Amino acid sequence: MAECVRTVFHVDMDAFFVSVEELFDPSLQGKPVVVGGQRHERGVVSAASYEARKFGVHSAMPLRTAARLCPQAIFVDGHPDRYRDCSEKVYSVLTSFSPQVEMVSIDEAYLDMSGTRRLHGPPLLAAHKLHQRMKAETQLNCSIGIGTSRLIAKVCSGKAKPHGVLYVVPGQETRFLAPLDVRDIPGVGKVTEQKLQSLGIRTVGDMARKEDTFLDEHLGKWGLALAGKARGEDAGAWFAGEIGDLDAAKSISHEHTYNEDTADIAQIEATLMRLSEMVARRLREQKVHARTLQLKLRYKDFTTITRAHSVEMPTQLDNEIFYEVRKLFHANWRPGSQVRLLGVQASSFSAESSQADLLSGQARDKWQQALSAVDRVREKFGESSVRLGTGMKGGFRERTHENPAALPGKSKPPSQ
Repeated sequence: MAECVRTVFHVDMDAFFVSVEELFDPSLQGKPVVVGGQRHERGVVSAASYEARKFGVHSAMPLRTAARLCPQAIFVDGHPDRYRDCSEKVYSVLTSFSPQVEMVSIDEAYLDMSGTRRLHGPPLLAAHKLHQRMKAETQLNCSIGIGTSRLIAKVCSGKAKPHGVLYVVPGQETRFLAPLDVRDIPGVGKVTEQKLQSLGIRTVGDMARKEDTFLDEHLGKWGLALAGKARGEDAGAWFAGEIGDLDAAKSISHEHTYNEDTADIAQIEATLMRLSEMVARRLREQKVHARTLQLKLRYKDFTTITRAHSVEMPTQLDNEIFYEVRKLFHANWRPGSQVRLLGVQASSFSAESSQADLLSGQARDKWQQALSAVDRVREKFGESSVRLGTGMKGGFRERTHENPAALPGKSKPPSQ
C-alpha cells in the first residue's frame, strides 16, 4: 500500500553560494559572509551566510545596505562558474536517487521518490542516505522536505533548514499547514499577503476555512489556486507539469549596473559586447537560436526604456547579437546622457537557424565553429578567459543569481 502513495522530496542546498565559497576559502566558515560584490558597489546581495542573516541581511538587498546592517561582514564577489559546476555535481547525486528530477533553481530541486522504497527504503531513511551521499560527493549540506505534493515538500524543506529533514506523513497535510503564516505558501508575496489580511486571512488555516467561491470572488483564479494550496495540493501554475518534465527557457538575459554612471560610448559599447557574449554563450548551451533581441537602458535618473527588434534569421552568434543591440542603443540613447544600467535579452527561440544564402551561410558557419571553440576554452578556463576585441573593456563579473540560463537537466531545445 505504501508503494502507491506519492512521495516527493524537495532538496534545498543550504546557503549554497556561501557554502561553495567556503570550499575554496575555508577561512570564511562561521563568519558573516555576503556574496555578490563588494560593500561599496551598487549591486545586490546574491546570498548571505546564516551568521550575516542574523543582522537582517538577505538576498536581493543592496550591497551598501548590507554593509550598514552588518559592517563586520566579509564581502565576496560571486563566481557563477563555480556554482554551475557544483550544481552539476548536486544534480548527479539527485539523479542517482530518482530518474524524475526537476531543478527549479541552481540550488534546489524536486524528486519524485514514488516507488523507490525497495531501492532506498522508506522516505526518512532515503532522505538520510541522500544527506550522506550529498555531503560525501559535493562537500555541501542540504535540507530535505518530504510530502505527497511539491507544495508540502517545499514548505517542509524551508522549515527543516539548515541541514534537516521534515516529513509530513500522508493524511496530515492540512493539519501541518493550518497554523502557518500565509507567506509560507510558495508564490504568496507581500501584495497577496496584504490582500489576504484585508480579508481576515492570516494563516493557511484561515484560508482553508474560506469557501472557494469567496476566494474566487476576491482573488479570481489565483484565489482558487490558493484554496488548493491550503489543502496541500500542487495547485496553480507555480506547480504546473510533472516532475522531470523539461520546460525550455522562454528568454535569456544578462544586465550590468555601472558602479559609476557613464556616457563614455567606448565603455558602453564594450559593455554591450560583453553582455552579447554572455547571452550568446547561453543560447549555444541551450542549443537554441533567438529571433527577438532586446535592449534595456537605464539612465542616471532611473528612467528605463526597453526596445526590441526581431531579426530575419534567428541567431546565437555574439557578433550578430551585438550588432543589433548596438543599433537599438544608438537609436534610443540621448547623446551625452549618463547610463546607469544596460541589459541584453534574447527570446522567441527556435531549435535551428533559418537557411541563409550560401555566402552568408559559409560566414556564419565559420563564426559558429570559432565561437564553439571559444566556449570550450571558457568551460575549461572560465568565462573571462577569452573575449572578443570589442568587449575587452567591458570586463565585469557575471551577475550571480539562482536561475542561470542553463540549469542541470534542462538542456532540451524547444520543439519546432
